[in-house]
Amino acid sequence: MEHMEHNGAEFALTRTLQERRTSIVHGLRAHFSFATLLAILFLTFLDNTIASAVLTSVQSKLHAGVSQLQWVVGGYALAFASLMLICGSLGDNFGRKRVMLIGVAIFCCGSVVCAFSETPTQLIIGRVIMGVGAAGSEPSTLSMIRHIYPDKRLRARALGAWAAVSGLALALGPVIGGVLVGLWTWRSVFWFNFVFGGIVLIMGVIALPESVNDIRRRIDGLGFVLAAIALGCATFATIAGETWGYYSSNVLILYSIAGLSFLIYFVVESRTKEPMLNVRWVRNRAFAGSSVIAFTSYFAIFSIFFFVALYLEVVASVGPYTLALDFLPLLAGMVAASLFTGRWVGRVGSRVPMTVGCFLAGVGVLLTDLAISPTAGLSTLGWTMGLAGIGFGIIVVPINATALISIPAANSGMAASTINTSRELGAVAGVAILGSIVNGQLTVNLTRRLIEIGVPRSFRQEIITDVITGSASSKAAAETRHSSAFVRHIINEVVRAAYGAFTHGMNLALTVSGLLLLVSGIIAYFTGTAERRSLVEDDELVASALPSA
Repeated sequence: MEHMEHNGAEFALTRTLQERRTSIVHGLRAHFSFATLLAILFLTFLDNTIASAVLTSVQSKLHAGVSQLQWVVGGYALAFASLMLICGSLGDNFGRKRVMLIGVAIFCCGSVVCAFSETPTQLIIGRVIMGVGAAGSEPSTLSMIRHIYPDKRLRARALGAWAAVSGLALALGPVIGGVLVGLWTWRSVFWFNFVFGGIVLIMGVIALPESVNDIRRRIDGLGFVLAAIALGCATFATIAGETWGYYSSNVLILYSIAGLSFLIYFVVESRTKEPMLNVRWVRNRAFAGSSVIAFTSYFAIFSIFFFVALYLEVVASVGPYTLALDFLPLLAGMVAASLFTGRWVGRVGSRVPMTVGCFLAGVGVLLTDLAISPTAGLSTLGWTMGLAGIGFGIIVVPINATALISIPAANSGMAASTINTSRELGAVAGVAILGSIVNGQLTVNLTRRLIEIGVPRSFRQEIITDVITGSASSKAAAETRHSSAFVRHIINEVVRAAYGAFTHGMNLALTVSGLLLLVSGIIAYFTGTAERRSLVEDDELVASALPSA
């Protein structure tokens, strides 16, 4: 009898140890899978801003104009935004892992095209390919969390980590990019993407589980085509208008096609049973407000990532390492603010944090505009960009919380994707519209200043072209070494005029961004919720954050 009891106790102990061992193995496998998702998320969000560190090098080495630099940044975001919703649907129907890994592979191919580019056009094509890959990769990083962590507490922590990594990647872009350019050349940024993407691809093949919806939803192909035509035509017209003229027939035709496509899109989406975007949600004040603020916040933040970076490189002549250092306060502010905002939203709702975030970010951008100068550095810009970073970091969490609280849980996947799409569209519009302001002011003010200096008409366009393509400084330096004092004076005046024109355009862009954020703060106050539930503390919201599985 005692022998049987001993054997039974030994069997129970063995079974307990096996169960514990199995649990540990499953836990480690889940953590490895989640780490892979975060790596993919980091890679795709990083490339929204990492290109800001290569702008000057691309401008001087490939002789790219400002409008082409806009496409280097905006082409990625445009492809990302246009394809994100439909790629999410493809993942739900045909396998999230499959679509995600195909996206990573496409991203890597685009990185190779960029790394080998010899012309601005080739680089832009590579960036668009990378954006297509990012659109295929990113949507499922959120939806697969539910499969990896069935436990509600682990899922809540994972969702919080997802939000933190997305903000961290955005802020780290100029820092990592600056270090890579300093170590080698601008091409090293894209080789970094290729290597990192290849490692992530291997990790994904090994670690990620496959998941597919049991019931396949009809893919809204017509809605996708209409939205892509509208976005593409509007963006192309805005950037092309800088050189063609905004009253030219081609630009007006493109704007007309974009407007007509948007109207047809809203009519079609309001009548289809399974729309890519439920346009009726526009009537929901909280959801509409969070979508607008998602758009405006990314519109404004790219005024810093694009124009401040370009100004510091071109006018202030800072090196890549110094550029990375100058952006560290922005990074620190975004990360620190995003870490405590989740609990703040949980205590008071989204209205107050979202309002405070918009006002802080707006004030930070406006103060950055006042502080920036050819001699500006970490001591002068650090606190203003840090303040803007705190504001942007606060905005991120309540935008998601407001959107997901205001929409039924059954539609949460579409709601989350809509907010992400609004962010990317904000980035596209920011680069296109603000870039047009800067480029337009650069041309107009520089022309006026050249006339004042007395530069003959036959030389003005050549000088403007040299300034826009980044070759003015090198040509001026070469001419100055072999010229008389009078000629050197004229050359210095031309260079000073060019920098002054660029500064004026950037000042306008930053002012528009700052004021837009202040207006967004008012919108946030009247549309935000005072409901005391946090996305990372409420299991229902954690589940609703994820597209239906």
